[in-house]
Amino acid sequence: MTTPAPAPRRAGRPEWAGRNYTLLTAAAVVTNLGSHGALIAAAFAVLQSGGDGGDVGLVAAARTLPLVLFLLIGGAVADRLPRHRVMVSANTLNCLSQAAFAVLVLAGEAQLWQMMLLAGLGGAGHAFFSPASEGMLLSSVQGEQAGRAFALYRMAMHGAGIGGAALGGAMIAAIGPGWVLAVDAAAFAVAGSLRAFLDVSHIAPREPGEGMLADLREGWREVAGRPWLWSIVLQFAVVNAVVGAAEAVYGPLVARDSLGGPGPWGLALAAFGAGTVGGALVMMRWKPRRLLLAGTLCVFPLALPSAALALPLQVAPLVAVMFFSGVAVEVFGVSWMTALHQEIPEDKFSRVSAYDWLGSLALLPVATALAGPAESAFGRTASLWGCAGLIVLLTAAVLLVPDVRRLTRRTKSVTVAQPASGAASADAEGAVGRLG
Repeated sequence: MTTPAPAPRRAGRPEWAGRNYTLLTAAAVVTNLGSHGALIAAAFAVLQSGGDGGDVGLVAAARTLPLVLFLLIGGAVADRLPRHRVMVSANTLNCLSQAAFAVLVLAGEAQLWQMMLLAGLGGAGHAFFSPASEGMLLSSVQGEQAGRAFALYRMAMHGAGIGGAALGGAMIAAIGPGWVLAVDAAAFAVAGSLRAFLDVSHIAPREPGEGMLADLREGWREVAGRPWLWSIVLQFAVVNAVVGAAEAVYGPLVARDSLGGPGPWGLALAAFGAGTVGGALVMMRWKPRRLLLAGTLCVFPLALPSAALALPLQVAPLVAVMFFSGVAVEVFGVSWMTALHQEIPEDKFSRVSAYDWLGSLALLPVATALAGPAESAFGRTASLWGCAGLIVLLTAAVLLVPDVRRLTRRTKSVTVAQPASGAASADAEGAVGRLG
């Protein structure tokens, strides 16, 4: 992997926090402050226009479908074109679609098909933005401080998301969902302006490719040739799906029937968010040598929330469980980003990220759709225990992959000229300490 040249830094800023990294972090804070409130606002806008819960689901599905459909194309485009231009273009699309959404809601003329169309445009923008953003972030840091940089970035992003959801909820109650959507449009404009100043001069010009399909095949070979990569992507396709079903479907039902209403469940979700910030703080200081072993062991606690809902635990222990699982998943997240950063060639960052995102999202709509029928067929308690069991079994299976157990943190920057297969990545540790 080609590492970027050090960028000039201002006094008082850590050496690893270069100009690009600082701009990316600031822009992520701005967009997360706006977008987390806007997700809530979109749901209330549908209800305010006379829609019901099914209509809210349709708007959410309209946002998710183009995100899944265009992710791979977005990854290929981001590895072919300057990533900051892809990011700014996606932010522009998101800004315009959210502004139109806000105008319709404020005018009181929003119809369901219009809201679905605008939500779909937002999802398409996100499909191009996410791989470009992750590729740009991975290329903006270097050396053994990469894990710390990723931890700080994720902490800032999660913290802004928590604040944005709380602020958005308060603003919806005070001034209505339309203004919250307008604020989100403005946030995209500000973030896009910041990202326009990203410097890509350290990234080598792309060689002319053979076309989009060839680029996608090359990205797939990069994923398929690394057992640690594709096994964890497959693992999280199911883990994210069952966690999403438990949180989106079963959690509110358990809260209604056993915990006293939506308030305790909202508190539990807030505890999970706080846990992710806590996990990022942990990873600012802890640098596990065996990256993926430490990260994968921290996936086991993701089974605890489903088990807690199956029992069900009362509010205080449930909040503690959610906080702990948030800490654990963030340990995995930082370890995963660090592994991608050191193992994947820079010119393939975005395509690999796109396959990762696709795996993470593909089964989520299916799982949430099947959660209700599963409850009817097996009962809520059995369904929740099934969610927990799947997480445990899949995580244990991933630990059987040798490269997952053996991949280690590098202590020196090196250049990776060719993707490593499972056999090639199992070479001697040598001077760089890749695998032990």
